[in-house]
Amino acid sequence: MSEEAIDRESLRWKKFPVLDDGFVCLVDVMGDDSSIVQAARVSYGEGTKRVSDDRTLIRYLLRHRHTTPFEMAEVKILVRVPMDCWRQWIRHRTANVNEYSTRYSVAIDGAQTTPVDQWRTQSTSNRQGSDRPLSEELGQKLTESELAFQKSARQLYDERLEAGVARELARKDLPLCTYTEAYWKVDLHNLLHFLALRMDSHAQLEIRQYAKTIGENIIKPLFPISWEAFEDYRMQSMFLTRLDRGVIERLNAAAAEQKLSPPYTDEQFLAAQDETWKDLKRCRERDECREKLVRLGLMTEPTDA
Repeated sequence: MSEEAIDRESLRWKKFPVLDDGFVCLVDVMGDDSSIVQAARVSYGEGTKRVSDDRTLIRYLLRHRHTTPFEMAEVKILVRVPMDCWRQWIRHRTANVNEYSTRYSVAIDGAQTTPVDQWRTQSTSNRQGSDRPLSEELGQKLTESELAFQKSARQLYDERLEAGVARELARKDLPLCTYTEAYWKVDLHNLLHFLALRMDSHAQLEIRQYAKTIGENIIKPLFPISWEAFEDYRMQSMFLTRLDRGVIERLNAAAAEQKLSPPYTDEQFLAAQDETWKDLKRCRERDECREKLVRLGLMTEPTDA
């Protein structure tokens, strides 16, 4: 057995913990980096081998969004995840899924509990996101009441089962913090898309932890060349829109005329903003453009952005 085969075998069924009682583990894998190269060369022809090694080809494919060859590799993963987090997960309709059924089986006796230091306020700028942490003093009270509710909900569920209520009916009041398990089989192209969205800083923290664990502990060792390209061209890259480019061009033109140099101020940024943004009191596209320029070192961090 090759060293690569031994490494893959040791990775199978290894549970990587997530949250307080969740996990992800590799069940099976089909293909590796060479499978992507093999599929690509069916299209490009054997002659490409002379001008491009495997790493260069994979990086070219991902850089230019030629993603079909990445569909030739697949992974099957077993996940244990809270139901509310799973609702976000299952929205990615690009995988084959088989989930634990609380209609046929007794619900998993496990619920995700929030640590006292991880209760977060609602974001004022993003309706679907959270913001800063609440105080640990308040968090302690919230966690205590959460534990009491979870215990009561489970007790109610168990009492219904003991009374002979059908599982499909007894489960109706289980909270969304209850853990579920599922097999999730997906090709590498769609998996990388899932990870790009769910590892992003704007994703909810809990599903971000699952995505990060899958990516770094399973996908990275299985597909090291693809993972390197994914980090370079998706996770650590930046997309500039036509409007973003226009702002940069106007900033540079004004700087050349006035003999200025970056980083530019927020006042200079607003003077160079796109015409369609100027009359908007709140504009997410403008805010995103500002963030990109700050990351590029072209702007100072605004104090009242």
